[in-house]
Amino acid sequence: MRTPIPDRETRFRALYADAYADVLRFAQRRVHPSHAEDVTADAFLVAWRRFDDLPNRRDDVRAWLFGIARHCLLNTQRGQERRDALAVRVAEAVSSVGSADGLDADLLAQRIDLAAAWRRLSETDQEALSLTVFEDLTSPQAGRVLGITAASYRLRLLRARRALRRQLDLAESSSYEQMETQS
Repeated sequence: MRTPIPDRETRFRALYADAYADVLRFAQRRVHPSHAEDVTADAFLVAWRRFDDLPNRRDDVRAWLFGIARHCLLNTQRGQERRDALAVRVAEAVSSVGSADGLDADLLAQRIDLAAAWRRLSETDQEALSLTVFEDLTSPQAGRVLGITAASYRLRLLRARRALRRQLDLAESSSYEQMETQS
């Protein structure tokens, strides 16, 4: 059995300390929190094995790790839909916000509409939006996570934003129709 090169091990420990929280949050948004630590551990195990593939640019390292974590998720969840788990967490967040004292009813309605619109999006649209909105990745970084070019990612993001806007417009028009029938 080979012993690790000390410099490599030191660099990996620094990478782990620097990026663990980001990768964990990435996983928590996609799986039940009780599974997120396992996914994160798997991702860092793969990162250790593929450490020679580590990008030179510091900005690309997070995207590289997110890509590894994403593949770990796909490998462990083939039979399970991440979309359902994410929708449940969004709904829980909305309901916990809704229970806060003094919350504006319009704001609560908007958040409920957003949660419902999010659940109706395809998994592809959710992924494109979440990489930009939740993970704060650039187009090249998000493209790397998904294994596509930056231009392809920008197109996918544009389509996802349009799909979300359509879902929100549908929710708004149905709310308006309900108000009209109640009057």
